[in-house]
Amino acid sequence: MKTASYAYVRTIVRATHVTPMKILFVCLGNAFRSPVAEALLKKLKPQIEVDSAGVNPGIPIAEVAKKYLAKENAEEYLKKIPESLGEKNLDSYDLIVVMEPRHKDIVLSECPECKDKIIVWDIMDPYFMPSGRAEEIFELVRQKVKELADSFK
Repeated sequence: MKTASYAYVRTIVRATHVTPMKILFVCLGNAFRSPVAEALLKKLKPQIEVDSAGVNPGIPIAEVAKKYLAKENAEEYLKKIPESLGEKNLDSYDLIVVMEPRHKDIVLSECPECKDKIIVWDIMDPYFMPSGRAEEIFELVRQKVKELADSFK
C-alpha cells in the first residue's frame, strides 16, 4: 500500500497555496507524541493549519510533554485537552502523520480515501516505556517535525 512521502507534501503545498495546508498528527491517546508534534510544527510553520488527535484518548496531556514544550519555547501552541480521532473530518486534511503503523490502519478504517496522504513515523509511545524515556521520544518527534517543516521550503 502506498504511503505519502515528503515529495508528496511538497506537491500538496504547491497545489494548495491559496488555502493553508492542513496537517493532522495521530497517536494513541493524544497525550504525548501527537500534541508535541502539533505544537512544534505550529511554532515552526504558523501558516499551516495543524491539529492532532488520539485513536483512544483517555488521559490528560502529559506533564512531561508540557515541560518538554516549555523547554522548546512552544508551550503556547499546546492544546488544552486531548481530542479523539472520531471528532475529526479526516478527509479535510492534506496530510495525516501517524506515529505507528497500527494508527494508519485505524485511520484507513475510518477514511479509506485517505490512503495516499498518510505518513507513518513509527515512533514508540513513551507511556509504555520506563520513566525518563519520554525526552528521548520527544527529541525524535522534534527531529521528524523539523524534517517535515523543511520539506515545505
